[in-house]
Amino acid sequence: MVNKEEKNLPKGMLYVVGTGPGRVEHITPAAQEAIRNSDVIVGYDTYIDLIPELLSGKNVMSTGMTQEVDRCRKAVELALDNQVVTVISGGDPGVYAMAGLVFELLQSEEKKRPGQPLPRLLVIPGISALNASASRLGAPLMHDFACISLSDRLTPWNIIEKRLHAAAGADFVIVLYNPRSKGRAGHINRARGIIGKYRAGSTVVGIVKGAMREHETVIVTDLESMKDSDIDMQTTVIFGNSRTFVWNDLMITPRGYENKFEI
Repeated sequence: MVNKEEKNLPKGMLYVVGTGPGRVEHITPAAQEAIRNSDVIVGYDTYIDLIPELLSGKNVMSTGMTQEVDRCRKAVELALDNQVVTVISGGDPGVYAMAGLVFELLQSEEKKRPGQPLPRLLVIPGISALNASASRLGAPLMHDFACISLSDRLTPWNIIEKRLHAAAGADFVIVLYNPRSKGRAGHINRARGIIGKYRAGSTVVGIVKGAMREHETVIVTDLESMKDSDIDMQTTVIFGNSRTFVWNDLMITPRGYENKFEI
């Protein structure tokens, strides 16, 4: 016998899944299971195209760049219609990705439908670009770091500049997402100029394009010598702090063990 509470439970389910760099071996078993259990898969074209082996027989809805609101709204609508839906996010869904947007859309639905049940939601983490890039560079994130996106599509540039000044002045290792695109080719040089006000030209810089993907490139350079030609939208740039060093072509930020222990 089904009680009233069970009858009112929503049948729809929303998974927001991180697919990491995109290769199946880097996607968690939990994420793969969510995809297998879903009726519909929703995502950005590029990320969908990376995982064809997981999508056989699935109803797939993919859209292009800048259409993330439309596809997440569609995912919410389908889940409200009692379907099991996975929203695909490259990297980790909670880092510059889709988890926050899905929560905001559900909050909006709650206001429109007071007292009505919402779909269940589960966020499944993935390997973020900063994790993948750090693993390729060595160990650049062993101490405190700040992660900043240079995209001013949703955040005004003056706020981005303020954050760059604060992070550089506090000697954080700095991870830059979205460093360069056709519409903002100069942002990386502006960021480099701000960081250069607080850091020496010899500061170690790691540049990883397409981390853990087929055509990956990894460059370890310094603030003075780095070239913006090595950087595009698929690149993560990591600026070391005042103690970051290079060893065997790897970028290392010490945690401080040498101050407490004999290394």
